[in-house]
Amino acid sequence: MVESTESIKKISQTFQAADVDLLPDLIKEYRDDERSGVVRLLTQAKRRVATHQAERERTSRMWHFERQYCHLGLVCGVDEVGRGPLAGPVVAGAVILPPDCPILYLNDSKKLSEKRREELYELIIGTATAYGLGFVAPERIDEINILQATYEAMRAAIAALTAAPQVLLNDAVTIPGISIKQVPIIGGDGKSASIAAASIIAKVTRDRMMADYDRVFPGYGFAAHKGYGSTAHYAALQRLGPTPIHRRSFLGEKK
Repeated sequence: MVESTESIKKISQTFQAADVDLLPDLIKEYRDDERSGVVRLLTQAKRRVATHQAERERTSRMWHFERQYCHLGLVCGVDEVGRGPLAGPVVAGAVILPPDCPILYLNDSKKLSEKRREELYELIIGTATAYGLGFVAPERIDEINILQATYEAMRAAIAALTAAPQVLLNDAVTIPGISIKQVPIIGGDGKSASIAAASIIAKVTRDRMMADYDRVFPGYGFAAHKGYGSTAHYAALQRLGPTPIHRRSFLGEKK
């Protein structure tokens, strides 16, 4: 039992500084302290532990496809970002993760905050067995259309891997011109850890590129809308006209 002389402030600092894995021991240590402030801290800690455990379980379920196909060899997730914007490249990611690696919060990159994506980006590239990125520029998108450009970016991302996968888990598509076994998964960036990781590194990479373009082409707001067709973006186009990174075919212009 905790001595009553220990201040609630000090106990609070202990809980705040503790890693979530240490919280169960702290909860046990202070469970007999009936002061309202400590009871509140215990309630908060229990909620944090429960949330963390739920995330562990959710993330574990995202390894279903990787576990299903790992007997064939290295499993690689593939995804793209940037099919819909009026400006900027389409970017694809390919990621091979170590089996059941403990990266929490993997998910469809669009469902994550920018801060979380940035954190996960660093974890993914620091943990991955291999990763690759592929890029297709706006003029190439105009030349071959966005679907073919997406396939081209995916092939480039796979080619950039430093390890050869035996299975590709793709977000909903089958990539032409690839001899590796492919498993298209609808909504895969929310169902597969590897596809989610590919989605995240592609999204962070493209967002950073658009922030750089914002400095090169001021006035369009690329850092904010990332090239998508927001009201502000259309207003900038009316005012300033298209830039070299705009997809002319998306603006209704002929090739």
